[in-house]
Amino acid sequence: MPAALNDANDLHLISDTIMTATAHAERIRAAKRAEAHEVGIDDTSISLLVDRFYARIQTDDLLGPIFAQHVTDWSQHLPRMKGFWASIMIEPGHFSGSPMQKHIALGILTKAHFDRWLALWHETVTQNVASPAAAERFHTSAHRIADSLLTGVLAQRGGLAALRIRAQKLAPLETKP
Repeated sequence: MPAALNDANDLHLISDTIMTATAHAERIRAAKRAEAHEVGIDDTSISLLVDRFYARIQTDDLLGPIFAQHVTDWSQHLPRMKGFWASIMIEPGHFSGSPMQKHIALGILTKAHFDRWLALWHETVTQNVASPAAAERFHTSAHRIADSLLTGVLAQRGGLAALRIRAQKLAPLETKP
């Protein structure tokens, strides 16, 4: 077979693979959107939840001062958080940013901060989300997020040694519900 034909075949295979991967990704996104809709999660419910949660954060004795120091304009921060949660709960693409780097850069966060964040989130979800299935999805996602951020903070601060110490004290990761 001539080299040009092989190249054309190769391009066709690559094109088919990309189209298949794109179609697969779209099917996953559509399923996530449908699941969110089925349990009553939409942009409106996320907006309400985020507004109420961050109103509590701002008045919290432990977390409020941290946010007050680092969030200068809530009118910009809240839409970003709504986009973040929409990306988590409904469909990727509503948020772009680097939450891990932002949390690591604070340099002061501890397990107590993440525990308090989770407690406030849990209370806010319980008070504002009527659907048990939606509430469970919000809780599970928050625990995954807190666990990931805490792991990143500890790894940055103390490397693998910090993670090993944490692992010895826990079974499994402590942010699980």
